[in-house]
Amino acid sequence: MIHLKNKTILVLGLGETGLSLVRWLSVQGARVLGADSRDFPPSLDTLRTQFPGIKLYCGAFYNELLDDIDLIAISPGIPLRDPLLVQAISRGIQIVGDIELFSQSLPKNRPPKIIAITGANGKTTVTSMVGAMCRAAGLITEMAGNISPAVLDVLLTRHGQHPDIWVLELSSFQLEVTSSLNADAATVLNISEDHLDRYSDIKEYAATKARIFQDTRNNNAQRGIQVLNRDDKNSAGMALPDRVQITFGLHTPPPTEHDWGISTSGQDIWLLHGQKRVMNTNELQVAGMHNVANALAALALCHAVGLPLAPLLSALRSFRGLPHRVQPIAKIGEIIFYDDSKGTNVGATIAAMQGLKRLIVLIAGGEGKGQDFTPLRPAVMQHARAVVLIGRDANKIAAVLQDCGVTIVHAKDMVDAVHQGASLALPGDAVLLSPACASFDMFRDYSHRAEVFSAAVSSLQGEIACSSPA
Repeated sequence: MIHLKNKTILVLGLGETGLSLVRWLSVQGARVLGADSRDFPPSLDTLRTQFPGIKLYCGAFYNELLDDIDLIAISPGIPLRDPLLVQAISRGIQIVGDIELFSQSLPKNRPPKIIAITGANGKTTVTSMVGAMCRAAGLITEMAGNISPAVLDVLLTRHGQHPDIWVLELSSFQLEVTSSLNADAATVLNISEDHLDRYSDIKEYAATKARIFQDTRNNNAQRGIQVLNRDDKNSAGMALPDRVQITFGLHTPPPTEHDWGISTSGQDIWLLHGQKRVMNTNELQVAGMHNVANALAALALCHAVGLPLAPLLSALRSFRGLPHRVQPIAKIGEIIFYDDSKGTNVGATIAAMQGLKRLIVLIAGGEGKGQDFTPLRPAVMQHARAVVLIGRDANKIAAVLQDCGVTIVHAKDMVDAVHQGASLALPGDAVLLSPACASFDMFRDYSHRAEVFSAAVSSLQGEIACSSPA
């Protein structure tokens, strides 16, 4: 148990999570200092207004920040290999994040249920599905974590009172410094190359994701259920010998009553619980087989904590998806434009391409985060008419796609990319923004990238309307 009152705690990183840490720690009676390597971090003005007595340090970190510090609370964006944190570890200073502090706040006598979700792709969609399902089942539900809002901010607005169930989306960055969450049901949806600018290789990335299954409870019967993806070797390989597993996958499940899968009958695809059909995928409001997998994962997680099936299926039928995830935004003539700006790694872009039942002009590129783009090649050859490349790592993607039989062009910016994409598409095609990259080389974040894409498509729509004969 971490005691916070009267402790001197350094908060590193002053964005949304850092601000939530300062708020939470101040309420707990800690003496708080804040630091950020940026000269003007996003929450600086808010912190100065709300906490005028707190010392804030902006700019390059230096070791003297650690003097007389009892604990460090870090934002997810700061890696443990940062020299300041390496020095802190050598001094024996404990390092935690917001999820660990949340875990420490849980009541020991009657804790709320916790469903925890991570993965390279699909975690926000699954978190949102699970949240809707829990509410449909009549539970007071809070969703927080990587999905935003920050979990400690939610807990503060609830005046420390926990809901019936927490549904937490967790990033690998958050899991690095989380050790006692003890989720009742948890999943690693999938693993694909991502954040290799932070991790040495995919094995280290996967091992960090697997921390979601840590459970410090002594009684094996109380330990959380693992929900694993049969179609992903990394997820399936995380099964622990002393734990219950429930699996999901895009094929017929094993002959048990616990696992989830699909079956086909003519043109129909059915969701299966064990060998029992529970829902036709035609009833889903979200397209693509990746969303079928997301639905199965959400059902498995909710069923793992004992929720009845009927309200879960009702919530699933009503779920309409999330912005910037293969979202249709316009139709110009017979060409549909899709925003998948949240597709920030190769696995997400491949899933988006496979989910659209039409030929694609793909707009891709940006900050590649050290990924291997090679897996894009077969997907592009199968699903794309052309590829329009933007951003810092455009040439790396072009090198992988060279001589693949698909037209490859470069664009100077998003407006140019949209114009080129539209000119390359034929009636019945889709123009898909799914960058397979982070956005920070050209945009504030993936939402800003989506806004610029949408504005460019709207402008093109207006140009075409003006040029059409009356």
